[in-house]
Amino acid sequence: MTTSVSETAKAVIRRNTEDVQGGGNWALFDELFADNFFDHTPQPGGGRDKASVLVLYKRLREAFPDFTPEVHWQRADGDVVTTYKTYHGTHQGNFLGVAGTGIKVSFETVDAMRVVDGRITEHWGVANLFSVMQQLGAIAPLSKA
Repeated sequence: MTTSVSETAKAVIRRNTEDVQGGGNWALFDELFADNFFDHTPQPGGGRDKASVLVLYKRLREAFPDFTPEVHWQRADGDVVTTYKTYHGTHQGNFLGVAGTGIKVSFETVDAMRVVDGRITEHWGVANLFSVMQQLGAIAPLSKA
């Protein structure tokens, strides 16, 4: 049985989500990301290259040592995989200028990543960072009209 490009790409992205982001497997990160990786939507203050993504992942795990992804669904269109997930974690270290609070947070993310020859080459994504900052008390909740 032949595995399709889409199914192979989905497996690569799931390994990144669960084992790298969720498990802190930095050796696997190097294996999964292409050296010419490009992030079309870097996080605030972040860069667009492979090294910058590793820095982001490590900062997330430092801020939320129990950082755990929950994949809700994945869809693939050829070599591009879109994943909708929720991240969970306890805020123990600096995150976007907010010192650790001990507060448990969760936030949604949608990512699209291209996989070529088994390696992640591009990323587009949005994360609900506004929600995180509200949960941490750094931003006041919106008033209900």
